[in-house]
Amino acid sequence: MGLLRTILIILLVYFGFKILARLFAPLLVRFVAKKAEQKFGQQFGGFQNPNQQREQQKQREGETVIDKMPNRNTSSKEKVGEYIDYEEID
Repeated sequence: MGLLRTILIILLVYFGFKILARLFAPLLVRFVAKKAEQKFGQQFGGFQNPNQQREQQKQREGETVIDKMPNRNTSSKEKVGEYIDYEEID
């Protein structure tokens, strides 16, 4: 009697899982696709909101905009590395 009961419980769990998977799989796939779209959009600059598009249209073609001035404190006297003379062997 115990063996038959165990087999029935296993079958009920198996078929219940199959039914639930059919119901929730499309929702899960849609959720994963939406998250992937958001990640790609963030990574590649993706879609811009309308305010950013209007700002870009206000700028004329060929206009140069400098957002940040470079630091003038860089010195070219920094030791970059050791230079080694070599000869090519044919």
